[in-house]
Amino acid sequence: MIVERMSKLKKYIQTLVFAGLVLCVSACGSKYNSIEQKDPNAGSEYVYGNIGGPPLQAGNDYPADPDAATRAAAIREKMFGDTQGAEPGLQQGNPGQ
Repeated sequence: MIVERMSKLKKYIQTLVFAGLVLCVSACGSKYNSIEQKDPNAGSEYVYGNIGGPPLQAGNDYPADPDAATRAAAIREKMFGDTQGAEPGLQQGNPGQ
C-alpha cells in the first residue's frame, strides 16, 4: 500500500516538474519563443523618433564648465594622492592582481 502511494506521488511530482518546465520554456519573451509578436508602437514617431532623420536631442548644447578639470584634479589628488594627473590605475597599477 505504501509502495503504491509512493509511486503515485512520484508520478504526480514528475508531472508537476514537466508542466513547470514547459511553462518556463514557453514564456513570452523567452529566447525559445519564436512566434513573431506584433509591435503595438510600430511607426510611432513618439516612441522611435524620426527614423533616418537627425537626432532629436542634437539641439541641446551645454556650456563647458571651465572649473571641471581643476575640480577633477583636486578630487584625484585627495583620493589617490595623484600629483601627475595620470589615471590612478595607470600610475599605480592594480595592487589586487
